[in-house]
Amino acid sequence: MGHSLPLYWRVCLINGGVFVLGLLALVVTPATVSSEVLPSEVAVLVVGLLAMLGLNAVLLRRSLAPIDRVVAQMATVRLPGSEQRLAEGAPGPGGRLVGTYNAMIDRLERERSDGNVRAISAQEAERERIARELHDEIGQQLTVVLLGLSRAVEKAPPALATELADLRDSARSGLDDVRRVARRLRPGVLDDLGLTTALASLASEVGERGGPRVERAVGAGLPDLAPEAELVVYRVAQEALTNVLRHAAARSVRLSLTRRAEVVVLEVRDDGCGFDVDAATREGAGMLGMRDRALLVGGTLRVASDRSGTTVRLEVPVP
Repeated sequence: MGHSLPLYWRVCLINGGVFVLGLLALVVTPATVSSEVLPSEVAVLVVGLLAMLGLNAVLLRRSLAPIDRVVAQMATVRLPGSEQRLAEGAPGPGGRLVGTYNAMIDRLERERSDGNVRAISAQEAERERIARELHDEIGQQLTVVLLGLSRAVEKAPPALATELADLRDSARSGLDDVRRVARRLRPGVLDDLGLTTALASLASEVGERGGPRVERAVGAGLPDLAPEAELVVYRVAQEALTNVLRHAAARSVRLSLTRRAEVVVLEVRDDGCGFDVDAATREGAGMLGMRDRALLVGGTLRVASDRSGTTVRLEVPVP
């Protein structure tokens, strides 16, 4: 019954109990107060008052201290992060408040993750639609323009043929750009040639863009993953290599795909300058995106970084 009382009434009961104890102490002990208060009686009253205040403070602290912890934590809480949870202590209103606060943090984290998963799914669907339109519509139109310019160059007089050839080269460059953007939006090589070939293509792109040397290692006996799982592995590798290009200042990168027991493990390890993983998780959309993509297929993502480099490790369960 006491655990269901509001906090206000519990404080009143604690104070009332302390004062009742003080009253009983005055009644049953030889301590008395005469009409003319003696110094010894004043000392007894002061000692009794201090004892009651001390006992009251101890009892109230046990009940109310967790409230101060929750208030202080709520002023600085930021999702995501399991470090935002508080250690649950003794039962009582303060302990129940801490438990409720932790449950709220867990619920908010689940809702945030679920929302991000839905957003990523919608994002992939939109990427696929845009990539299809780029390839099927704009790409085909540019191809028609390119073929027409090629025929025009063959038939045009020499003075005009040079200008048409420049236009043809510009159209070819634009077509290559459209295809490259479409591949990044929805990697056709992943659908056509499989995950290992798509990862090899990613590694080659890093070198073509002036990045570090990428060493590839693919284990034997890799199981077939579902298309959505392969896409998650590809996207995490893509994001990790992009981060290496932008921030790591690395000289070499190792990209590996292996099987360990009942999981397929993607690992991207560089020898760059490293970064603060906790800060990047709180502030960077890239880190959160990789973690939430892993959740899409029931996988886990771990990132470790120090001055010797960074390791991104994704584990995807085998079907």
